[in-house]
Amino acid sequence: MQGRKHVILGETEYVCDSSSFLLSSIDVPAQSQIVEASAKTPLLVMFLRFDMPMVREVLTQDDLLDVETAPHRQGMAVGETTVGLLSACNRLLDLLDTPEDIPFLSPLTQREIIYRLLKTPQAGRLRAIATSGDLVQRTARAISWLRANFTKPLHVEELANTARMGVSTLHHQFRALTSMSPLQYQKMLRLQTARERMLMDGLDATTAAYEVGYESISQFSREYSRCFGLPPIRDIRALKSDGMTGNASLG
Repeated sequence: MQGRKHVILGETEYVCDSSSFLLSSIDVPAQSQIVEASAKTPLLVMFLRFDMPMVREVLTQDDLLDVETAPHRQGMAVGETTVGLLSACNRLLDLLDTPEDIPFLSPLTQREIIYRLLKTPQAGRLRAIATSGDLVQRTARAISWLRANFTKPLHVEELANTARMGVSTLHHQFRALTSMSPLQYQKMLRLQTARERMLMDGLDATTAAYEVGYESISQFSREYSRCFGLPPIRDIRALKSDGMTGNASLG
């Protein structure tokens, strides 16, 4: 709703500002950088988790069956916010001023938000989320396991067994949704967590590397530099310096 940030997933960069919305079907280790914000005008966003049965119910409406949408298989999509969508989102936020109206009006307003999204070219992404088949659900199970166990050694065969899929099928579905392989996903989770721990908790690079599962500090430094453009110590110093001058940058 206010400000601007860039979100990078794999090799794809998404620009999110006051004129756009972002749909995400899975929890992906995307990098984000706030590029427009200040103390006077901070970044302001609204996060809404959809109720999937409600989305599926709205999808049954006859006037939505023939909506032309752009195909999209990745886990994220960005679209242009329409006047109707923005109005519905504002009315949802306005309910915070009248809590007694929330139980009755919030579901109605959320239905309208879903309807407005389904009238945009990004409807295909939301439709795919709501009607995802068994393979997508199994891939999501693998993603959830990785997020909970990213510090442990990764054995793709075991991950495929967790998802009840073949290894080749898991690789194909995983890359389609996240733009990366399971190993790349784990690496991104480790690097982003280490970066956050160094920046927010003051850990040194060696401690952060061991904490997220690295056994080699030199490997950690190489992969960190390739991911973020600077070695760990220089990157954290730059982030802190940017924060002091009013330019926020977060992974």
